[in-house]
Amino acid sequence: MSDNLFAGEDGSTELPLEPGGAVPTDDAGGPPQTDPATLARYAEVSEAILARTPEHMPEPTLHRVARVMELMGDPQTSFRMIHLTGTNGKTSTARITERLLREMGLRTGRFTSPHLHDMRERVSIDGQPISIEAFLAAYDDVLPFVEMVDAESMASPDEADRVRMTYFEVIVAVAYAAFADAPVEVAVVEVGLGGVWDATSVAVGDVAVLTPVALDHTRLLGGTVEEIATEKAGIIKADGIAVVGVQEPEVMEILSARADEVGAQLRAEGVNFGVLAREVAVGGQQISVRGLAGDYTGLFLPLFGGHQAHNAAIAIAAVEAFVGGGEQPLTDEVLRAGLAEVTSPGRLEIVRRSPTVLVDAAHNPAGVAALVEALQESFTFTRLVGLLAVLEDKDAEHMVQELEPVLDHVVVSRTTSPRAIRPHRLGELVAEYFGEDRVTVVHDLPDALDVAAGLADEGGVAGAVVATGSVTTAAEVRELLGLRTT
Repeated sequence: MSDNLFAGEDGSTELPLEPGGAVPTDDAGGPPQTDPATLARYAEVSEAILARTPEHMPEPTLHRVARVMELMGDPQTSFRMIHLTGTNGKTSTARITERLLREMGLRTGRFTSPHLHDMRERVSIDGQPISIEAFLAAYDDVLPFVEMVDAESMASPDEADRVRMTYFEVIVAVAYAAFADAPVEVAVVEVGLGGVWDATSVAVGDVAVLTPVALDHTRLLGGTVEEIATEKAGIIKADGIAVVGVQEPEVMEILSARADEVGAQLRAEGVNFGVLAREVAVGGQQISVRGLAGDYTGLFLPLFGGHQAHNAAIAIAAVEAFVGGGEQPLTDEVLRAGLAEVTSPGRLEIVRRSPTVLVDAAHNPAGVAALVEALQESFTFTRLVGLLAVLEDKDAEHMVQELEPVLDHVVVSRTTSPRAIRPHRLGELVAEYFGEDRVTVVHDLPDALDVAAGLADEGGVAGAVVATGSVTTAAEVRELLGLRTT
């Protein structure tokens, strides 16, 4: 194997043992400015949180996190909230929504998941990941109550209830405590998984946002879109406003019934708001949007793909619903300035030139379909090489089918996640659709990135690599190329 094209200056390409684990850096991406003792404590706390039940194995109850909130005096009631769920597009929509609210002068909190590199990415205040010191302060506030609830759970006479608070529940408690302490005026909160039983649902949103619902996490949420939609519809609360992206008819029926049941207003894309026009532009796209309270034309969005235009339309409608009940137009200044500053790391993001390397966190067939459409529309590569690593519980076969028309070659590998599909098994699946001559299996991701870049170079200056298949894939490739900030 040749020297790795993307090794650091010291030649190291070693990945962290915990992909997406805590890697603290300052906001500028330079060396940490926090003292060593605090950094050591942060690493210790991160390990303690990560040692709890993983977020992809949640226990279906709100009891534990609600009990912690109760013991703390219900900090989640101290701020208003926009709550987001859906299958794809949640994080981008949350980031766009938060950026617009901040442009309006509001103090914002933002909770998204999963993170790419550092646990603190999940908890942002005024658009920046919470500082290490503030994270630790919030954790120290929450920990005694977490321990009390853990003790109550373990003392339960029912063995099924003897479950310590999960990784995700603790992070939610820390986030809500931090938002209350800041204090923020509005929190934009993305669910971790589902809706009804998601720990974030211990808080009640003024506005519920539902991006398109598709099949994903079927082991936990159900094997049909109807079952998944029923779970996600739980974030629509009494007297709120539900802002709903384009859905399958059977999904919309379920969401409409939920809104009627609880007395919420429902505002649907394609009926009450939507994308009027868009065209590809350098570095993104120009979009015109019909909002709930007005039309907004000629807006620059520095993100690629039609799906991001729809995410922006949903975000604009959500902000209109929040600040004026959907009856107050947003100002041209707020929209232009806010959208121009939007970022969505790991979402069709260019992370390297010569050759061009893009990363995308698509991890289900619907997400990959959106990626493929955006690649075809926004880029004209002469040779496009896929770098594919997928997790065990995902629909890898249909993801591969979606990718086949746009990739000249696929380098199959794996991330450091223990849930990763073994490369040779994934390679056999990919070869069924691409043919063996278009597939290369490389076990270690740093070497796989090196090989993919070499294959892309065969296309000349217009060759490129797109790394996809999971959030972890996007995160680890970003990190191999020296990017750790979001």
